[in-house]
Amino acid sequence: METVFVLNGPNLNLLGTREPEIYGSDTLDDIAVMLDERAAALGLAIDMRQTNHEGVLVDWLHEARETGVKAVLLNAGAYTHTSIALLDAIKAIGVPVIEVHLSNPQEREEFRHISYVGMAAADCVQGLGPRSYIVALERAAAL
Repeated sequence: METVFVLNGPNLNLLGTREPEIYGSDTLDDIAVMLDERAAALGLAIDMRQTNHEGVLVDWLHEARETGVKAVLLNAGAYTHTSIALLDAIKAIGVPVIEVHLSNPQEREEFRHISYVGMAAADCVQGLGPRSYIVALERAAAL
């Protein structure tokens, strides 16, 4: 069974209580349950992780290459808009990365309009709340 990494960056551990008017009331665990169910139907396995540390995300991207995962779904949180290290890692690993956002960054503050992740990602799904992850997983399955 092929595996898809689902990597989540800073503050996503606070989903469900952090700015629910923007991010909704589902927790990261709620999203993991939805993803596991959809992944099973698609014949995939999910490896879902969260960290508040940029270097850990880079290490996990490298691990994706080393372990030969099918794809990576990456919600890098605020690092999306600041991390050249993530951009370089995505370009280096040769694994398709799909950028994921619960909200639509293009409809928010101007600094969120730049995505370093998006400069190297194969695709982007945004603005669908938790369903963004499901749509991204379905796109990963089609790769």
